[in-house]
Amino acid sequence: MEYIKSKIRDVQDFPSKGVLFRDLTTAFKDPRALHIIGWDLSELYRGKGVTKVVGIESRGFIGGSILAFELGAGFVPVRKPGKLPADTIKASYAKEYGTDTIEIHRDAIGPDDVVVIHDDVLATGGTMAAAYELVKGMNPKKIYINFIVELSDLGGRANLPADAEVTSLITY
Repeated sequence: MEYIKSKIRDVQDFPSKGVLFRDLTTAFKDPRALHIIGWDLSELYRGKGVTKVVGIESRGFIGGSILAFELGAGFVPVRKPGKLPADTIKASYAKEYGTDTIEIHRDAIGPDDVVVIHDDVLATGGTMAAAYELVKGMNPKKIYINFIVELSDLGGRANLPADAEVTSLITY
C-alpha cells in the first residue's frame, strides 16, 4: 500500500479552501499502482460469489470496472439523474451544501446477486449510504461496501449501515 500512497497526489484547498483532496488520478495513471489496486481489490472478494459490482459515478467506475473484470462479475453504474437510459430508481442524500440524487436501473440487481458497491474514496459516506439503500431495495443475497481510500477523520464509516461489511485498501 505504501507504493499506492506514494502515487496519490495531495491537493490543498480543493474543491474549497481548507480541504486536502486525495487525488487518485495520479495512482490510476501509474501502471504498477493501477495493477496493485485492481489485484488487492479483487483479493478481498475472491471466493465470495460476487455477481455484480456497483460503481458510483464517476471515479467509482474505474476501480469498480477493474474489480468486476477480475471477479468475472457484471458491472452496474450508479449515476446522477438523467444519465441512465431505462427505468430507474433514485435516492437523495444530504451534502455539505444541500442535497444530491443518484439513480440505478430498476432491473440492475436481482435476488440471486451478491453485490460489491465500490467508490474511490470514503469521506462523509452520504453517497455510499444512498447507493446502499438503492441496492438493498433490490433484495440481493449479500451486499459488500468497498473503497480504495478512507479518510477516517471525516467519520464516514459511522454513516454507513451497520449490517454491511465495509473495507478500504488505504486509510488516512
